[in-house]
Amino acid sequence: MPRTLPVEKLPGLAVEEEERQVLQEAGLKKEPLEEARGSLERFSRALFRADLNQLEILVERYHEDVNVAFEVNRDELKWQVKSTAIFGLSGLWSLEYKRELTNPLCITAAQGYTDCLRYLLEHGARPNLAPGGKTALHEACENSNTDCAVLLLQHGANPNLLNEDGLAPLHLCKTSQSFRCAKVLLRHGAVVGQPSEEECETPLHVAAKHGLNNHLHLYLRNGAAVDCTDRSGETPLGAACAGAQNPEELENYLQVCHLLLLYGADANAVDKENSSPLHKACRNTQHSLVMLLLENKADINAIDYNGGSPLSNVLQNSNLKLDLQPHLTVQSLLNHGAHKVWPLAFLKIHQSFYESLFSLEGKPRCLQHMCRSAIRKQCGHKCHVIITQLPLPKFLQRYLLLETEGMLY
Repeated sequence: MPRTLPVEKLPGLAVEEEERQVLQEAGLKKEPLEEARGSLERFSRALFRADLNQLEILVERYHEDVNVAFEVNRDELKWQVKSTAIFGLSGLWSLEYKRELTNPLCITAAQGYTDCLRYLLEHGARPNLAPGGKTALHEACENSNTDCAVLLLQHGANPNLLNEDGLAPLHLCKTSQSFRCAKVLLRHGAVVGQPSEEECETPLHVAAKHGLNNHLHLYLRNGAAVDCTDRSGETPLGAACAGAQNPEELENYLQVCHLLLLYGADANAVDKENSSPLHKACRNTQHSLVMLLLENKADINAIDYNGGSPLSNVLQNSNLKLDLQPHLTVQSLLNHGAHKVWPLAFLKIHQSFYESLFSLEGKPRCLQHMCRSAIRKQCGHKCHVIITQLPLPKFLQRYLLLETEGMLY
C-alpha cells in the first residue's frame, strides 16, 4: 500500500522546528511513526514549493522513496438532492472532498519544476507510474511544460500510454502553448494516429476541434490520415466546422479547414447522422467558412438524417446568431443553388396529397397502383426519361412520375 498524505493539512516548517527544539530541550525524542510522518510531510512541501535543497536532504538523509504516492484531497462542488419539488428535484451545492493519488514526478511535471524533476529521475523515480490514473508525461503535456516532457522522455517515459480517460499525451496537447510538447512527443515515437479509447478521436481531431493550425500541420506532415473518423463518424474537417463557434477564433478555424482541404479532405464526408461539414458550418452561421466549403464543391443540398439541409440549419439558428449576420450565409447559399424548400416543408405545401398517402398505410394496393409500380420497375432508374416519351396523356405521365398532386385512393 502506498503511503498517503492529505497535502492541504500540512503544518508549517517553523512550527515543526520549534516542536523539535522543545523536545530536545526536554531530553525527549519523537516516536518513529511521528518522525516518519514528519519527514513525509516535509518531502511533500519541498515538492510543491520546488525546494530542491530540502528535497536533496530528505532523499539522501532520510531515504525518502521518490516513488511514494500522495493522497491529495480536493474541494469539489457537488449537487445534493434535498427533496422533490414541483418542477424536479430541489437541493443545494455543497463542497465535497475528492481524494486523488499523485506522486513526486506528477507533482513536479504538472508544475513545471524542471530541476526537481531532473533530480527525482536521476535518483530512481519511475516515469511510467500512474498512481492517479495518469503519468507524469500526461501532466507535463496537459500543462504545456515542454522541458519537463523532454526530461521524462529522455528517461524512458512511454509517449503512447493512455490515462484513465483513455487519452495519450498527444491528445492532451490542446492549446497553442503545447505545440513544442507535440513535436517532442512525435520525435520520441508517439503514434500520430493513435485513437482515444472511448471516442476513437485522433490527435488530428483534437487539433481540428480546437483550431490549432500548427499542431494540425505537424500531424499531417507526420502522416496523419486526413479523413480519419472517430466513433461517431466525424472527420477532422467536420470537427473543425463544428468547433468554429466563437467569432474571435474564426480565422484559426478557417486556416485549419483550408489546410485540411489542401491535404485532400473530403468536403462531403458525413458522420453517422449524415451531417456534412457544410451542415455544421451553417449551424454555426460562419459565412466565410461556408464559402470555403462551397468553393471546394460541398453539396449545397445535402440532407441529414433529420431531414435538414444546410439552408434549413442556418434558418433554424438565425435568431440565436444575429450578430453573425445570418442573412449573408442565406444569400450565399441561395446564389449557389440551394433549394428554397427542403423535404420537411413538402408535407405542408402538398398537405392533401400526403394526408391521402399516409391514410393508405396498412391497406392493400389497388390494381391502379400495382400497374404504376410495374411500369416504373420496368423503366428502372431511367423512368423519368422514358415515361415522358410514352404516348400517354399528360395527367397519366404525371401519375407515373409520382408528382405530388391530387389525392390517392
